[in-house]
Amino acid sequence: MASRSLGGLSGSRSGGGGGGGGKKSLSARNAAVERRNLITVCRFSVKTLIDRSCFETIDDSSPEFNNFAAILEQILSHRLKGQVTWFGYESPRSFWDYIRVACRKVSQNCICSIENMENVSSSRAKGRAWIRVALMEKHLSEYISTALRDFKTTRRFYEDGAIVLGEEANMLAGMLLGLNAIDFSFCLKGEGLDGNFPAVIDYTPYLKFTQSSDSISSDEEELRTLGSSGSESSTPENVGPPFIMDENSWFNKCKRVKQKYQLTLEQKGYLEELLRLRENQLSESVSQNKILLQRIEDSDLAHKLEKEQLEYIIVELQDQLKSYQSLDQLSAEVSLSQTSLDPGQSQEGDGKQDTLNLISEGKEDTPSLLGLCGSLTSVASYKSLTSLKSNDYLASPTTEMTSPGLTPS
Repeated sequence: MASRSLGGLSGSRSGGGGGGGGKKSLSARNAAVERRNLITVCRFSVKTLIDRSCFETIDDSSPEFNNFAAILEQILSHRLKGQVTWFGYESPRSFWDYIRVACRKVSQNCICSIENMENVSSSRAKGRAWIRVALMEKHLSEYISTALRDFKTTRRFYEDGAIVLGEEANMLAGMLLGLNAIDFSFCLKGEGLDGNFPAVIDYTPYLKFTQSSDSISSDEEELRTLGSSGSESSTPENVGPPFIMDENSWFNKCKRVKQKYQLTLEQKGYLEELLRLRENQLSESVSQNKILLQRIEDSDLAHKLEKEQLEYIIVELQDQLKSYQSLDQLSAEVSLSQTSLDPGQSQEGDGKQDTLNLISEGKEDTPSLLGLCGSLTSVASYKSLTSLKSNDYLASPTTEMTSPGLTPS
């Protein structure tokens, strides 16, 4: 008896321990499923927002945006800790309290602007206004990424198992990055900022049942068949109606296929038109690119020609400057040679000086003259010129004094 009672006690204890472990595993599974559901629905919501933005402007009246805002609010409020009061009670807290502290480091943030809004008083309404302002500024992903990097603040505001503390947080920041391509337009005084009612997610746009292609009848006919087969009044004689229903089901199925075919044709026409438009835009861009490249080549060629002309002019000017310097040196030497002679020879020296001046004044700026002036500046030319001056052109004073024409009568 004692052994049985002890065994039963030990069995009950082990059963109780197993029940505690089962509860923990069930709680962990429920938390994981909840996180996965919210992240998946958020991904679907972002995709529907991007698709809808291609056809119309996203504003407060858009059901896709209202659903996305509700999903994001649920994600940021998942396992959010309450605020402990002086009496030890926990008062509910909004995700705005976390965003206000964790997003202070974002450059040019809108936290102060939302805090100073007059028509927004409650914390939940301020959080909803922040979502709209961040979307219009195209900085929602940056806000979320900055808040998630502040892990200390995140741990202070959220409990274990929250989405912002798990691996799903990085997926959330990446999904929200695609919303930067959408132009949002919101009114910050509408009913969407009312913080008195919690946000409710509408799952019906994301729940879609696809019927198998092997199924003959539609869902309504299958339900009708099941209801008629479960009734007591059904007899083997009622075998006629199912064949008629089969014919109707085939007709309905053919009608649905035809509708899908028409829809596919319309989509095909739209895509072909879009492709044609893009091809025209591409061809125009290519032609404009060719024109710009041709203009660049022409301008480069003109710049090269202008550069060559300027270089040629600079060389000519340098040669002319050198020729002027050589002529100045030559005139200075002639003047020095004249001062060394007698006064009687000054007239002949003046004639030579006038000849040199005429040569310098009537000189043309041509390459031939430049070459001539350059040859005069050489050492050999200078020596030959000196010899000519001393021997041929300049007569000695004794010869002139002893000539018969100059003897006194």
